[in-house]
Amino acid sequence: MPWESDDVVLVDVEWLKPHEEIKSKNRDKLLDMTKRWRGFTKPLLVDAKTGAILDGHHRYSVARCLNLSKVPAILIDYFDDDKITVEVWPGCGLDNITKKEVIDMSLSDELFPPKTSKHIISNHMPPIHVLLDDLR
Repeated sequence: MPWESDDVVLVDVEWLKPHEEIKSKNRDKLLDMTKRWRGFTKPLLVDAKTGAILDGHHRYSVARCLNLSKVPAILIDYFDDDKITVEVWPGCGLDNITKKEVIDMSLSDELFPPKTSKHIISNHMPPIHVLLDDLR
């Protein structure tokens, strides 16, 4: 069953835990677009138990740059949801990665380099438009 816009909730930015660094240039482009749209058009994908960001590190960074208190997200049970799997990006330096390693990294004080984990999502993320004013 695909995710719908009703599956999107607003979560506290401070609760979220990245596991991967971002590319500043990509974030800056997204920041400009987010300001132009005056909102988020795609939710983050987050583990409901830990707050680990699975998809949306650049959107998270945009939220931090804009001093937002909330972001739109879809919460999942990462370990038990077979609609999402994780692989490594070619050339990242790792042969493979597990869901446990993603969560462990998000709970540590370190981060994987950008484009280490590649989450394969069988459900499409629903299009949304959550205004920045609603996220402050």
